[in-house]
Amino acid sequence: MKKAHIFGIVIIAIAIMVIVSTIGDSSTYTTFTVAQNMAQDGNKEAIHVVGQLTKDPQGKVVGIQSGRDMVSFSFTMIDNDGKTETVFYNEPMPQDFARSEQVVVIGSYKNQEQFIADKILLKCPSKYKEEQTI
Repeated sequence: MKKAHIFGIVIIAIAIMVIVSTIGDSSTYTTFTVAQNMAQDGNKEAIHVVGQLTKDPQGKVVGIQSGRDMVSFSFTMIDNDGKTETVFYNEPMPQDFARSEQVVVIGSYKNQEQFIADKILLKCPSKYKEEQTI
């Protein structure tokens, strides 16, 4: 075989190894209870928790509080198991945060007491909702 062919095979093998190693690191969505248990076990990795913002009967989001620095904020979120937890985010509130249907917070528990989010992903309501025609 030529050196170019061997070099190509080595590059392909390295690419396959990189892809396989990143698949093993991919996170799945979990709940606050599982995230808290992972923190108690000493896990410091970022955890993805999915849920909804707490809302009053009129649909208005409740539980949002500005931080002392007026940049950070905290909010109350309900995960898919129904557990309510306060989440702290040390960044400005994302645009359309209060309108989101679903929220994914990526972070971890600090001192097993409060969930600290490093990132927030939002699923906003679609403006292209299908309308019924008569």
